Amino acid sequence: MIRHLRWTIVFLLFLVFMINYLDRVALSITLPMIEKDLLINPEQFGMIFGSFFFGYALFNFIGGLAVDKYGPTLVLGLAVGLWSLFCGFTALATGFWSMLILRVLFGMAEGPISASANKMINGWFPKKQAATAMGLLSAGSPLGGAVAGPIVGYLAIAFGWRPAFMIICVVGMVWMVAWFFIAADNPLRSKRVSEEERLLVNQLKQETHSEEEEISNAAHGLGYYLRQPIILVTAFAFFCYNYILFFFLSWFPAYLVQAHNLNIKEMSLTTVIPWIVGFVGLALGGYISDRIFNITGKLLLSRKIVLVVSLLAAAICVAFAGMVKSVVPAVALMSVSIFFLYITGAIYWAIIQDVVHKSRIGATSGFVHLIGSVSGIIGPVVTGFIVKYTGKFDSAFILAGVVAALGAVLVLLVIKSPKNHADPIKVA
Repeated sequence: MIRHLRWTIVFLLFLVFMINYLDRVALSITLPMIEKDLLINPEQFGMIFGSFFFGYALFNFIGGLAVDKYGPTLVLGLAVGLWSLFCGFTALATGFWSMLILRVLFGMAEGPISASANKMINGWFPKKQAATAMGLLSAGSPLGGAVAGPIVGYLAIAFGWRPAFMIICVVGMVWMVAWFFIAADNPLRSKRVSEEERLLVNQLKQETHSEEEEISNAAHGLGYYLRQPIILVTAFAFFCYNYILFFFLSWFPAYLVQAHNLNIKEMSLTTVIPWIVGFVGLALGGYISDRIFNITGKLLLSRKIVLVVSLLAAAICVAFAGMVKSVVPAVALMSVSIFFLYITGAIYWAIIQDVVHKSRIGATSGFVHLIGSVSGIIGPVVTGFIVKYTGKFDSAFILAGVVAALGAVLVLLVIKSPKNHADPIKVA
């Protein structure tokens, strides 16, 4: 029962990450319609895309604190209900300011998602499977982005952009009900686990967490973890990861329409390709890292190899995607970039589980997510200004590549195997 319930929770998290990106990408897909309807220009839309991350980044950290205090089941369930409502309220927007405010509120509600998922996986899985589980559930994000194009595009064309937002609101509400019915913070808190299984869980926890207890009989304060170079570099690498991701999420659909003259139907179908390969990348990334760990026995090395190689490959491909002149190579290069980018998607969270005491995983995850989300404030706004004043996207693609390459270099230089194995948070 525990094994079945464990993977059921991963499946539910996979679905909510899918819904999360369906909700987010909906605005990008319907952007050409909303621009005409509400008379919003590219510079203003850059601000709207960026405004989402003001609320999102703040509540990445606040949500992480809440997850450690109240548990991931409650926090995530409430978050999904709230963000679904605010997504639905987008249908009521009347102009720039109302859209801006709604996106801030929408971002605030989405903030706790990754900290909640990481805390939930920590409660249900041993470390040797944590990256695999995070990779599989996170793979819902690009799949949500993939289905958003045809689904939201069809709904917007058939019924208008406002009904499209109302319909996807209902999807999130249905998930919330299922989550509260099934999920629990860990096996010991689940009503679906028998007493015999609880005894087995306690025994397994003593075996699998004995090393952790030797490392730290009591958790360090949160400030201790947030000052460590490995956490700071992981947070910056996640910033670089998100810079490419949010650039793609916010502006790639508009780039296909404006630079390559695709209509909304063609654009909706074309954007499926990068999301599908991203889905494969995310599903594989955690597994690859866990396999390297099983072979080498070196936890941080297994995370570092995946981060450096894949982030650098993503940087190169996104930079070249902005230099090509036709739609096919542009989509191909962007797809390869997203594939390698998403291979790293589970690694940031796995590093946190590797080196942070379980009582601080929510807040530390929230801090890393906050730093990463700052790129969502900066990137879309910078891209909006570049497009407005140059009339082209070339420089925006190159800038995204440079940012990601910098993250790969810092991971290579800073994250190293610990000198003192009694305290793996310290790096050489």
